Amino acid sequence: MPEPVKKAVSAFAKKPKSQEAEEGSSVLFEAETEKPDAKVKWQCNSKDIASGDKYLITADGNKHSLALKAITKEDANVYGVIAGGSKVKFDLKVVSKPEAPVEAPADVPGPPAAAPTEDQTVAPAHDAPQAEEGQPPDTRPALTGLFTEKPQSGEVTVGGNITFVAKVNADSLLKKPNIKWFKGKWMDLASKSGKHLQLKETYDRSSKVYTFEMQVIEAKPNFAGAYRCEVAYRDKFDSCNFDLTVHEACAAEGFDIRAAFRRTSKDGKEDSGELDFSTLLKKRAVQVSADPDTDVWNILNHAPASEYEKIAFQHGITDLRGMLKRLKKMKKEEKKSEAFLKKLDPAYQVSKGHKMKLAIEVANPDAEVKWLKNGQEIQPSARYIFESVGNMRYLTINHCSLADDAAYCCVAGEEKCTTELFVKEPPIVIVKNLEDQMVMKGERVELECEVSEEGANVKWEKDGVELTRDESFKYRFKKDGCKHVLIINEATKEDCGHYKVKTNGGESMAELMVQEKDLEVYQSIADLTVKAEDQAVFKCEVSDENVRGTWYKNGAEVKPNARINITHVGRIHKLTIDEVKPEDEGDYTFVPDGHAFNLSAKLNFLEVKIDYVPRQDPPKIHLDCMGRTAESTIVVVAGNKLRLDVPITGDPAPTVVWTKGGKASSVKPDGASSWTLTDGEVVTEGDSRVHVETTKGHCIFTIEGAERQDEGIYSVVVRNPAGEDTANINVKVVDVPDPPQAPRILSVGEDSCVVQWDPPLFDGGQPVIGYVMERKKKKSYRWMRLNFDPYCETTYEAKRMIEGMEYEMRIYAVNGIGMSRHSPASQPFVPVAPTSEPIGLSLDDVSDTSISLKWRPPERVGSAELEGYGVEYCKEGTDEWIPAMQGLTDRTSMVIKNLTTGDKLQFRVRAYNMAGPSAPTTLAQPVTIREIMQRPKVWLPRNLRQTLVKIVGETVNLVIKFQGKPRPKVTWSKDGEPLCPKLASVRNSDTDTIFFIRKTERKHSGKYDVQVQIENIEDTASIELQVVDLPGPPDALKIMDVWGFNVALEWKPPKDNGNSEITGYNIQKAEKKTMEWFTVYEQYRRTHCVASDLIMGNEYVFRVFAINLVGLSLEPCTTTDSAYIQKTGIEYKPPTYKDHDFSQAPKFTHPLVNRSIIAGYSTTLSCSVRGMPKPKVTWYKNKMDISNEAKFRMLSKQGVLTLEIRKPCSFDGGVYMCKAVNVNGEDIVECKVEVRPQIAKEEKK
Repeated sequence: MPEPVKKAVSAFAKKPKSQEAEEGSSVLFEAETEKPDAKVKWQCNSKDIASGDKYLITADGNKHSLALKAITKEDANVYGVIAGGSKVKFDLKVVSKPEAPVEAPADVPGPPAAAPTEDQTVAPAHDAPQAEEGQPPDTRPALTGLFTEKPQSGEVTVGGNITFVAKVNADSLLKKPNIKWFKGKWMDLASKSGKHLQLKETYDRSSKVYTFEMQVIEAKPNFAGAYRCEVAYRDKFDSCNFDLTVHEACAAEGFDIRAAFRRTSKDGKEDSGELDFSTLLKKRAVQVSADPDTDVWNILNHAPASEYEKIAFQHGITDLRGMLKRLKKMKKEEKKSEAFLKKLDPAYQVSKGHKMKLAIEVANPDAEVKWLKNGQEIQPSARYIFESVGNMRYLTINHCSLADDAAYCCVAGEEKCTTELFVKEPPIVIVKNLEDQMVMKGERVELECEVSEEGANVKWEKDGVELTRDESFKYRFKKDGCKHVLIINEATKEDCGHYKVKTNGGESMAELMVQEKDLEVYQSIADLTVKAEDQAVFKCEVSDENVRGTWYKNGAEVKPNARINITHVGRIHKLTIDEVKPEDEGDYTFVPDGHAFNLSAKLNFLEVKIDYVPRQDPPKIHLDCMGRTAESTIVVVAGNKLRLDVPITGDPAPTVVWTKGGKASSVKPDGASSWTLTDGEVVTEGDSRVHVETTKGHCIFTIEGAERQDEGIYSVVVRNPAGEDTANINVKVVDVPDPPQAPRILSVGEDSCVVQWDPPLFDGGQPVIGYVMERKKKKSYRWMRLNFDPYCETTYEAKRMIEGMEYEMRIYAVNGIGMSRHSPASQPFVPVAPTSEPIGLSLDDVSDTSISLKWRPPERVGSAELEGYGVEYCKEGTDEWIPAMQGLTDRTSMVIKNLTTGDKLQFRVRAYNMAGPSAPTTLAQPVTIREIMQRPKVWLPRNLRQTLVKIVGETVNLVIKFQGKPRPKVTWSKDGEPLCPKLASVRNSDTDTIFFIRKTERKHSGKYDVQVQIENIEDTASIELQVVDLPGPPDALKIMDVWGFNVALEWKPPKDNGNSEITGYNIQKAEKKTMEWFTVYEQYRRTHCVASDLIMGNEYVFRVFAINLVGLSLEPCTTTDSAYIQKTGIEYKPPTYKDHDFSQAPKFTHPLVNRSIIAGYSTTLSCSVRGMPKPKVTWYKNKMDISNEAKFRMLSKQGVLTLEIRKPCSFDGGVYMCKAVNVNGEDIVECKVEVRPQIAKEEKK
């Protein structure tokens, strides 16, 4: 395979994106080119557009834009931008305005799409991805739309994470589809899973949707490229292409030096891993210092390698390695082709049987080109068509086959352009599936299927083992076009099993059952009584026409001779003895070869002696050969010939009268049929099917094709002048039974069903000895017999069926005559197994009259949906299970109420589906219905363990959980007194209590206690509520002194601090003439200050606002008099004051407080200090100086000292000390810090 050439680099550095805008608004498309002087052309539906009323085209260096004003529905088109040989297409979608649109400037384009974050998921979008012309055509096979959501192209920065998501709807799928992720054309990413790539899949049973994810972790620059996702299921296939762009990480504007010393820890701990200083390294580009008129790279490109260092030194190039890399890259660039303007792509792909068109553009429109295939020139034919249109040259390949998978080359002059064509063979689909078969041992078996394409290769398997042509030639494989046949010449019991045929696009399975059938006797040999010189014929019929046998007489084998003839025609075996002699009398036996039974009959020789008596003999009927009684019963099968051969005597020859329906008499009874024979001729014949004839000493009565109405009593009367004789013969016509009624499916299992039917209405005159069952798949036409020996019962369990497949059943009735017609087919049914038992049945709660149970769904549900759960209980000592509710429940928990206190009950749960209930899951031991005592306990939330601060007017809604059984008594109190209902509302339940104040006031502040009590056991929790308000104005604001441009002010704190500490003051000044107020100080903490930089000659008034947690006081405190700043030149003799000594030793005004903190959460320690001069502050941990520790940060603002502990661990606990020192003394303050470990999620649950 030739190495594919690189694709041409796009002329665009930034491509315009598809956008969606409202009707009437404006939209802006922006593009950036690699070269600032590139010519750009904009198109709409492949037609050039220019600036005008509708379009505004601008260009600024390498930045180009297209603006559309007042867009309408007609502007929803495909747009394009062309620069050099690159063209980018993008879409504009126009949506209708909403009913209440928000007014916005029409000329302001919409904001650009937000850049993807470092850890993002690419969601499927409906907009088609932009495509740049010149890409290879999409020659993949037609997709079947398995994807409901396709992965979309995305962008990520180096070191970031990104996830691509694909979703497949599994409504029409029987099992999970196969999915593959590729990078480029062939690289399968399944083998690349690891640290930087993870493939995940999930299945949502409610929506029946498979979700497949490809996660790229800590992306690297070489991860960028084209990716492909393919999903396949049997004969269905779908594919989607997407791109991943990896950008270099941008440096942050404010560089944090501390980030350079972070460790490479993966477990989130700052003190683990190795120090990484790579962020401190600077990225240096190739520094080239050369004259503007000198092309250094041109000099280097034409200079020998030995001169590189000298040239670099002359032109100031310091980065020799970077220079060599750039030179190597420059030399790799291909020279521009002179013969070809547009070459072939590196590779193309086409499906087998489709058409492929290769296009190339030459520089000279009159140039002649040659097309080569694997180096051999292609001649024009019906399959290969050459076209020449202007500068374009085309090669069209019709009906591509696997032989067309080759390397193609276009030659123009001395230049060549090569590509490779891949012919993708479509998957072979099984059009006609295999059919289940049941055969007898020794029979020929043919398993036949039909595939979608002739000559396709298939693989045959038996019970998962591939079948091959072995030395015994047991299996033969036959191909006939699209048909494939597996032939087994003589089936044996070992051939039973499941046979499967596989192709690359699907598979089909069928079951073969081989049974050994016992030899059946359809007609046995009968006893014969013959006279001398007559013929004796022994005849029998068996089920297998290939079975041979041997005849025996009195235990000795009978050999054929001139009088004895032995024949075997099909299933009938005959022994014929001509001219019977007395010595032929005896017992005759037929023994079939290979079977352990025989058929026997007796030959009786009747010796007839004729004595001449001149007198007349009365007629006599001799029926001894048919029975020992005068009235004999003859059984005949419907459809067979009924022949009654009655021996008679009498002289002269008697007249014979046959009657049916009554006793024989001289007068024929009404409604009876009568046949009279005189001297061998039929006197009366009632039916054309009836024949009466006589021979010497015999009278024969024959009915052709006996029917059911021929059954009855037949009488024969013989008369002559000497007298008469009468005999009655009972004829019984037997037939196959009527078909049974349509069978009913009582229940189904995983691979079986129980079928029941009613006996036939008419048994055919013979008792029904059994039934034969058959089944078939709903969509098949082939019925498979389930038994060969008659089955006596009317309920049968059919097994070895495929779960989830739809079947039908039908029944045959069998009696001594044969098998009836089949019954109507049963209603279609699907073998489905009950689910496995629910798991994890446990007791959740119990009271005096109720119990709460919970469980988890069964592990195996099967192919049928879960219908619900049934809960039952049984009193100990009894076997009666009582349903806990009517019907089923969909939930996996249940509360059973109205139980009797003190009863000891056992509980069980069963899952139900179409197949019925599953095996039950039972509690390990019976449960006594009685309340279990549980100690009361209040679970106070973490945020309520500190003072709860609320502003006046806010709502307080606290939910406090507690435990205890029986239900505890809940009591609220405030400051030790019972809570007044007018003050707050309280609502209690079994597990929590709710404290509610709709609108807080200052009077609601205080300590609230909640107490839960069961008998004499109780538990209490306290909540501090502080309701704060705006402070009042400061008090007694006075002007203490005025000098120069300064005014000294002093005031007192406000009388009402709003129930919150005063955090500072805002001091403002105003010129008395204008009374415009300006701020002098904000958040000023002292109660005296000096206002400086006042303007000479102006008169000022001052006011002060107090500040607390809520905000500024509503009213300020204003000075009663004003301060006048005198002009220069007026002498002012300041009063003489004794200098005040402000020096003071350090003194902590607010101490440190002991803290209990959680590991991993940053915290602060605060205190305040005063002193003059400003003291030096030092922090200690366990008496060790921590001023230079990177883990701690010290802050100082207006006397407030703060120590920040970043993400503390268990080693950061201990005694922390703050020490303040100045020339006048020192002071220290200490506190204890306890670090508690985090609570794991499992412990919380």
